[in-house]
Amino acid sequence: MPVTLTPNAIAAINTGDVNLKPLLQVLDIRLIGKTQERGQERYRLLISDGVSAQHAMLAVQLNDRVKSGRVEKGSIVQLTDYICSDVKGRRLTIVLNMETIVPQSETIGNPPMSAESDTEFQKPLPGPGNIHPPSRVGSVEQHSTNKAPPRGVNITPSVQPAYQPPPSYRNHGPIMKNEAPARIIPIAALNPYQGRWAIKARVTAKGDIRRYNNAKGDGKVFSFDLLDSDGGEIRITCFNAVVDRFFDVIEVGKVYLISKGSLKPAQKNFNHLKNEWEIFLESASTVELCPDEDGSIPRQQFSFHPIGDVEKAENNAILDIIGVVTSVNPSVPILRKNGMETHRRTLNLKDDSGKAVEVTLWGEFCNRDGRELEEMVGSAFYPVLAIKAGKVSDFSGKSVGTISSTQLFINPDFPEAQKLRNWFDHGGKDTASSSISRDNMPGGGSRNEIRKVVSQIKEEGLGRSDKPDWVTVKATIAFIKTDSFCYTACPLMIGDKQCNKKVTRTGTNMWLCDRCNQEFEECDYRYLLQVQIQDHTGMAWVTAFQESGEEIMGRPAKQLYTLKHESQNDEEFAVIVRNRLFHQYMLKLKIKEETYAEEHRLKMTVVKVDTVNYTSESRYLLNLLVGSLQV
Repeated sequence: MPVTLTPNAIAAINTGDVNLKPLLQVLDIRLIGKTQERGQERYRLLISDGVSAQHAMLAVQLNDRVKSGRVEKGSIVQLTDYICSDVKGRRLTIVLNMETIVPQSETIGNPPMSAESDTEFQKPLPGPGNIHPPSRVGSVEQHSTNKAPPRGVNITPSVQPAYQPPPSYRNHGPIMKNEAPARIIPIAALNPYQGRWAIKARVTAKGDIRRYNNAKGDGKVFSFDLLDSDGGEIRITCFNAVVDRFFDVIEVGKVYLISKGSLKPAQKNFNHLKNEWEIFLESASTVELCPDEDGSIPRQQFSFHPIGDVEKAENNAILDIIGVVTSVNPSVPILRKNGMETHRRTLNLKDDSGKAVEVTLWGEFCNRDGRELEEMVGSAFYPVLAIKAGKVSDFSGKSVGTISSTQLFINPDFPEAQKLRNWFDHGGKDTASSSISRDNMPGGGSRNEIRKVVSQIKEEGLGRSDKPDWVTVKATIAFIKTDSFCYTACPLMIGDKQCNKKVTRTGTNMWLCDRCNQEFEECDYRYLLQVQIQDHTGMAWVTAFQESGEEIMGRPAKQLYTLKHESQNDEEFAVIVRNRLFHQYMLKLKIKEETYAEEHRLKMTVVKVDTVNYTSESRYLLNLLVGSLQV
């Protein structure tokens, strides 16, 4: 049977068909030069449906089709992905993907040749700024690797019929056709070359309204995440007046039909979804609630990681984790940068990977979910907790914290939760877990700690690689510098963390933070201890910050600051410092080489201080002795 080209395909493409995958013939191919941006060659085709012919540009990623001979004059091709644009008053199709159906064939039909002269034909395509927005985009598909049929084989491929507008929009001319409802497409098929589109998806997360100030003035923004029936996810962001239109409309768990937004590259610093694009809604955008529940769209999508994987995750990575809550600490009030008070609460999570992690809840998570979890654990029931989009922190080991887009699910009803519940109730509760957040074993730390003596730090070149080294040493406090043992710190919150920058007194007897540009009556006092430690192999200088400093000094920094600088009781201050010398501790150190003014210095920071448990330490030394005798 002879090959049949798609009837009226050229006309359908020009009128904005969104469904057609036309079968066309290539009548001519010309090399028209190189693009100005990257110096890549561009090919221009003359394509025909047997009745009409029109020029088309070949996307540069398809150049190999021409160079390898897979596409040549006379080839029958099926366009699977393309756009159609106005270029200087002419309609031009840009082919993004296609399949070769018949490599070579005689000319089919009697298409009229283009009225353009050969000189005009060879002019380079105008730059992107001269191309009007496209009228349609074909479906996004993977690059085809199917081989073309042998020459001379006639086939009749399955081709969709020519475009027909919905009945209510027929016979109304091109303007009314452009007002036809946009076709619903999968989120994964969205790209910025499309004209009209619509997506149907469920809201899985909604952020709070955030205020900002930049060179353009004050503004507000909020965002929400969508999930469709194909598992595609994307974030939508609204600014200023658009916030007022849609913030109260959007509800987590509801399904919406959304159209007329603009696609922009996703800001990966703030967007953890697996999509290279995000949608910005505008004044012309539409958001319609779908009243009927759509069971084909899942309520949430998880990609759970074992807690053991969190230990290897990069700082600030966004992960989904699930585990059993084994302890919950009380909520603590925290003052934010804007002067508003929030709360912080920590809990411990363990799973069947043999690891446990500390989770920090912020703000409403503290009061709403945190209180419920605290009551459950307090009544000796240990709930399963699933965390969607938790943020990894590498301070003092690894921990996970909530952010605005985080979601918590207590005792959820899905297989992963049921599996954990069964494991915990049948022996997992009594199974020892190693914490990746801090060392919990008395005197000796966690099982995976690295024990060193002071001299090994220099001998083994610790801290001189790209990443810091974490070691534990048993050492004695030999000397403490007292000229600048602490500093006055800003108590305000920036996001989820306290500012902690140094503050100074003002003429009005207030404290001023240059970073936050705010004044306040009270400040924090934070340790910045320079301590000399020693063991039987040598001595070293280490820095101890707030928590570690309190462990070493045995009292808050504010008490010593008042004694030294306000009461000016130097004698009592000196007695306190002397009494803290020659105590032996288990010190976990973070060791990293840093550069100051082209000079390399080894910085050792105390991240945890434990008193020595001599029972555990004796067992450790005995194991070393036994091991050395067996060598």
